[in-house]
Formats: sequence, C-alpha cells, structure tokens
Amino acid sequence: MQKLFDSEIKVMDIIWSNEPVSAKQISLIAADTIGWNKNTTYTIIKKLQSKGFVQRSDPGFVCTSLVSRDEIQRTETRSLLDKLFGGSRKALFSALLGDEELSSEEIGELRRMIEER
Repeated sequence: MQKLFDSEIKVMDIIWSNEPVSAKQISLIAADTIGWNKNTTYTIIKKLQSKGFVQRSDPGFVCTSLVSRDEIQRTETRSLLDKLFGGSRKALFSALLGDEELSSEEIGELRRMIEER
C-alpha cells in the first residue's frame, strides 16, 4: 500500500467521517477545520483518487473511501514501528509508556488487550 502524506490523511479523515461526501463538502469542511482553500483540497482528492484510496463518482463528485481507517492505521503503525523502533513492539511500548503516568484502569485495560492477543 502506498504511503499517505499528512495532508492526505486529513482529507481521508473527513471522508471517513462523512462518506459518501461530495468534493465540495470536503472542501468546506477542510476550510473550516484546517484553513485550506478549495483548490488545495481538490488537488489532494485527485491525488487520493490516483493512488486508489478514493473513488469519485458523478453527479456531484461524490467521494467514498476504497480503504478503511483501520487499514491505514495498521500500515502507518507498521511503518512507524519499522522506521523508528527497528520493528520492536517492546521498544515502541517502552517509549509510549515512559512519558506518561497511567491510571490503574488504563494499565488493567492494556494487560487485558495483551492477554487476549
């Protein structure tokens, strides 16, 4: 799967949260939430379409995702894990847990997640 740039992920988030959604509506949401102009948003939609992440149909240039948020999260997490932690989940968790105090509830939830795996 091709990598998504931050700007593309922002547009995908808008699509996932509102689909099916017109390109015009995406541009209005992006203007309100990110401050982008219509041309910037349309350019990113076209890039997403050419990469195979988004399908755009007429009338109204209605956009729907061709990949799920979950698929992208898994791909991006794997990329981060490989790039910054040499593929080590232990190193990733150590970095995540080293900066923050966790409540006993959060620790219990993490234990359950690990045990269910």
